[in-house]
Amino acid sequence: MGKVALITGITGQDGAYMSEYLIKKGYTVHGIKRRSSLFNTDRIDHLYQDPHLENRNLILHYGDMTDSMNITRIIGEVQPDEIYNLAAQSHVKVSFDTPEYTANVDGLGTLRILESVRLLNLTDKTRIYQASTSELYGLVQEIPQKETTPFYPRSPYAAAKLYAYWITVNYREAYNMFACNGILFNHESPLRGETFVTRKITRAVSRIALGIQQDVYMGNLSSKRDWGHAKDYIKAMYLILQQDTPDDYVIATGVTTTIRDFIEKSFTEIGIKVEFCGTGAEETGKIAEIIPDIFVNKVGESFLENIRKRIGEAVIKVDPKYFRPTEVELLIGDATKARTKLSWEPKYNLDALIEDMMQKDIKEMKKEAYLKEAGYRILNYFE
Repeated sequence: MGKVALITGITGQDGAYMSEYLIKKGYTVHGIKRRSSLFNTDRIDHLYQDPHLENRNLILHYGDMTDSMNITRIIGEVQPDEIYNLAAQSHVKVSFDTPEYTANVDGLGTLRILESVRLLNLTDKTRIYQASTSELYGLVQEIPQKETTPFYPRSPYAAAKLYAYWITVNYREAYNMFACNGILFNHESPLRGETFVTRKITRAVSRIALGIQQDVYMGNLSSKRDWGHAKDYIKAMYLILQQDTPDDYVIATGVTTTIRDFIEKSFTEIGIKVEFCGTGAEETGKIAEIIPDIFVNKVGESFLENIRKRIGEAVIKVDPKYFRPTEVELLIGDATKARTKLSWEPKYNLDALIEDMMQKDIKEMKKEAYLKEAGYRILNYFE
């Protein structure tokens, strides 16, 4: 029989990719999802199996990271060989609005898993992966950031994850548990949530190109991030739990890009050149040029004339309400340890990541474009 894995946050971007990855390796995957009147399983629907089937390799459980008895019961029933704790309230800006909930889920949620494994006497059997974050570095003390770089969290989300990081280390050392932190820098994909900045960008660029949306408002365009593809990063998570001894690893590409450049690259991917002017809240991005051959190939000829009419118009604007109370200006990771000890190398560069995201969003947004053409009113809830 293959190994058994338990994934919290299975309906999220990382949970979906990890489920597929482990199933292909012969695992039986159990996932925890929150109860909702909606299914909210779009990312893993292609893996779904009827509960009446025997020998299923994907089994879902209702649960919540704030409910310790529930977490303990599920772990006791599943008896997992590996736990991937990917559940979190992971939106940094939202964490300022919901700091207590974020601390409960992201910080104490990790403690509940560790303590459950200990109380159930699964310490020798179960290996635990804790999803840490580059936001731990916050006001960066060193460039680039590596495993030994001091942490300086700058949001309730990062502060909660700081507790989760250290309680994982504490349980590893106190109870000899195989518990590891993966300090993952920003990783994106076509499955990224619509409210996260990269997906907000690729959706908006697609909608603008298709004539559905006039413009999009952003926050700090000068923030720099180290962006990779989630498909690469879930492989690193897996490798972390396959080592002989537990340890903590930075997972990153080592390349940093501004949000402004990410926007430019997203437009360039579909044959639109944008130019930025102004500073701070007055900065705008205007359509400067259309490259017809690329645009027609990527978007479609029927949308070309409409976007040509918009040359010179501002499509990117800044709204200070999207600024964080405490900004994280620069994140860039040094993954030397992961490359050396895990033999991990990312396959996707930033251009390939953006191409992957834009292809999906153009395809999705075309459905909206045709509805608008038919006279339907299209609303955008993700600005």
